[in-house]
Amino acid sequence: MTNLMTNHYEAAAVILFGIGFMNLLLSRNLIKKFIGLNIMDTAVYLFLAAKGFIAGRAAPIVAEGTTASVEQFINPVPSGLVLTGIVVSVSVTAFSLALVQRLYKHYGSLDLDEIMEKAKKEGH
Repeated sequence: MTNLMTNHYEAAAVILFGIGFMNLLLSRNLIKKFIGLNIMDTAVYLFLAAKGFIAGRAAPIVAEGTTASVEQFINPVPSGLVLTGIVVSVSVTAFSLALVQRLYKHYGSLDLDEIMEKAKKEGH
């Protein structure tokens, strides 16, 4: 229980990931599925940010003329991964919602099972 209290960001990330994963699995509505996928993405970003943070250390920005050791800074790689992941996630979400909009215009439904049945009847 003490590990849970010291690693509360990681625990919150695992809980969020579980919520998003269950939403992705159990929902038949395509928009709700993408909401679940975005919750999962957010959980991964929270986990990476929590693992990259070290209390008492600063961002790796060194002013000219100052001397600093490596131990005073955090690792910038997790922050870069989170920023890159957010950009990719927004792009994938926008593209996916555009596809969902086209599916809705064509089949008149957001229910995945109903779309699959109508697509089979059309011969796709």
